[in-house]
Amino acid sequence: MQRFGTLSFGHYGPLGGGRTLSAADSMHQAIDLAQGMDDLGVNGVYFRVHHFARQQSSPMPLLAAIAARTERIEMGTGVIDMRYENPLYLAEEAAAVDLISDGRIALGVSRGSPETVVRGYEAFGYTGSDDPRGADIARKHFDLFLRAIEGEGLAERDASSPFGGGPSTGSGSGGMQRIEPHSPGLRSRIWWGAGSRDTAEWAGRVGVNLMSSTLLTEDRGIPFDLLQAEQLDAFRAAWREAGHADEPRTSVSRSVFPLVTAEDHLYFGGRQESGGVGYIDGFRSTFGKTYAAEPDVLVEQLKGDAAVQAADTLMLTIPSQLGVEFNLRVVESFATHVAPALGWSPTR
Repeated sequence: MQRFGTLSFGHYGPLGGGRTLSAADSMHQAIDLAQGMDDLGVNGVYFRVHHFARQQSSPMPLLAAIAARTERIEMGTGVIDMRYENPLYLAEEAAAVDLISDGRIALGVSRGSPETVVRGYEAFGYTGSDDPRGADIARKHFDLFLRAIEGEGLAERDASSPFGGGPSTGSGSGGMQRIEPHSPGLRSRIWWGAGSRDTAEWAGRVGVNLMSSTLLTEDRGIPFDLLQAEQLDAFRAAWREAGHADEPRTSVSRSVFPLVTAEDHLYFGGRQESGGVGYIDGFRSTFGKTYAAEPDVLVEQLKGDAAVQAADTLMLTIPSQLGVEFNLRVVESFATHVAPALGWSPTR
């Protein structure tokens, strides 16, 4: 484990006891938490993206705000649902945030997770799928998105236009115009969220980084961490076979709570969960476990987690509804008492 950060679902709404966390509260707290984590030297802050739900749905403004308030921390998504996206507009936004942050974006995308609505992407105008879950729409959008951020010319340039434009990618006075702005290196900061071995291998062949999902849409009768470690190995093998340069990055997410204070024990004592198997989105799936223990116990448990050891980045899923102060303390406890024993060192 070389890096760690947080993965937030960004839930907002009623908290009980007459209290409510608004959408504005959720976003402002996310910015404050990211700033505190940057001060601690934590590597990344990442956000789930869900439409038609009380969670983050338009992450780019949030990532830009975090970029303006921080110096070193990586910021990203886990993941953007490509079924809902205009790929060229997303390419413009991603490039803009990447430039604002000086190359600190880590944009995770995929087909997306199970929804709260039926085929919600159709309400966004993306219809005609031959797949009941819209996977073909996601792959089509992703292909065009990659071409755009690579700088491919996608629209014919008007040679008579008085408004100018960016560099032409064709010959003559016309040629093809690429999407602007263009951020060199953004392609290397794109991740695919994979829920199966097949999609992980596909991501390796395409040449994008891998975010391994919090659940895997397969059940082979082995523990979640071993199944996930096999997925990471398959991804890296596909990457090498495709002949891509450099080394890809990989991440896994876990719920990890160091029990340091009485409040920690109150909230998470006895919450150790061993994972399991069930059905989600029509697939028999394997779920990860939750770790909650004293720091020395956590160190040994995470050293025994094959996928945590195989990935370079660990994302801690945090209970964002509990506020900035509580979550920052959880992160600081992990950074102080657990992460160094797993090979981590702060950015500062």
